[in-house]
Amino acid sequence: QVQLVESGGGLVQAGDSLRLSCAASGRSFSSYNMGWFRQAPGKEREFVAVVTRSGGGTAYADAVKGRFTIFRDNAKNTVYLQMNSLKPEDTAVYYCAASQSLVQFTTQASQYDHWGQGTQVTVSS
Repeated sequence: QVQLVESGGGLVQAGDSLRLSCAASGRSFSSYNMGWFRQAPGKEREFVAVVTRSGGGTAYADAVKGRFTIFRDNAKNTVYLQMNSLKPEDTAVYYCAASQSLVQFTTQASQYDHWGQGTQVTVSS
């Protein structure tokens, strides 16, 4: 079992940056792909980014490509999401998740086994 705790959310203005962190405890962190998803009010949860077990591979949703960066530190059991040039449409609850799937880039919520409780990100215009 893996427990995930997100932090780093907050209220920022358009164009600002935020870094989200997700600390994992429990089973071996490096055995999981780690992803970030988000859910805006009235919308379904959507994929944001994923990083592979070693940290050597990443994939992003088109909406965040070029602005967000996902990376992990396996020594610290932590995955990060660096968010730059934030837009009001980035406002959502952001969740980190852990996947044991053998698919290289796990972009579907159904591929994830463990979820954090989420952290709110609000971007004002």
